[in-house]
Amino acid sequence: MCNMIEINGLKKYFKDVKAVDDISFRVKRGELFAFLGLNGAGKSTTISIICGQLAKDAGTVVVDGADIEQDSSRIKSEIGIVFQNSRLDNVLSIRENLQIRAACYGITGRAFEERLKEIASLLHFQDLLKRPVGKLSGGQKRRIDIARAVFHNPKLLIMDEPTTGLDPQTRIMVWDFIANCRRQNGLTVFLTTHYMEEAGSADYVVILDNGKIAAEGTPLELKNTYTGDFIKLYGIDSKQLDDAGLSYTLENGHAKLFVKNTGQVKQLISQHPDLFEDFEVIKGNMDDVFLQVTGKELKQV
Repeated sequence: MCNMIEINGLKKYFKDVKAVDDISFRVKRGELFAFLGLNGAGKSTTISIICGQLAKDAGTVVVDGADIEQDSSRIKSEIGIVFQNSRLDNVLSIRENLQIRAACYGITGRAFEERLKEIASLLHFQDLLKRPVGKLSGGQKRRIDIARAVFHNPKLLIMDEPTTGLDPQTRIMVWDFIANCRRQNGLTVFLTTHYMEEAGSADYVVILDNGKIAAEGTPLELKNTYTGDFIKLYGIDSKQLDDAGLSYTLENGHAKLFVKNTGQVKQLISQHPDLFEDFEVIKGNMDDVFLQVTGKELKQV
């Protein structure tokens, strides 16, 4: 079976609020799947249903070939979750936090020590094991959150805003670790994020808006459908552009032209070579896609 998650006609209403309103999508095994939307779009509700923490009103949710309502215990044992807000005990040490978590999955004794050594090395916290979690920095604590989520080698890792507020070095470390888990174990990653460069690295993206799927596809498909390229022209005055009959905006000392694709860039250069002495072509990104699809900016919080 090629799908880790199969959702069909999922609905969840809270009185008059349609938190999740008849959505259907698939997450393939081993892929990095990005689930995007503003706060209140329905992301957290969907995740809670997938994890078996919230009952659905209608539709089907199948995880690893099993219906969440019929085999919830097995499914929960195959899922790891990195919550937006840490679930670690601040009083206990890193080792104690992970030991308690591992025991929930029957990982004790020598098996625990071996797994702890492996994961501490990969996430670079070997020297911190005795430190209370409450005395960790934000980046250190996030690494332990991730270690906690993957300690039992889950098949599916759900990451809810995992890198918000992290410094660039820690973000790189986190994503290197996740990439290693995907290569070594075929881990499937279900990601929500406000960082569009992370969404741009996903294998597949679903954009949720007001409980409904507003757009979906690979990042390339979405960019080709909802945005194009931008040309930045330098050293050009507006009169030259007006005389050429081009539509543009002026931004910080340069003129910005929107084009549908690279082919149109070639055409413009051929028609107006005098305008293209100093220019660059900028590809549309996932920020542009999200704004075009929803009419809203997905801001980092």
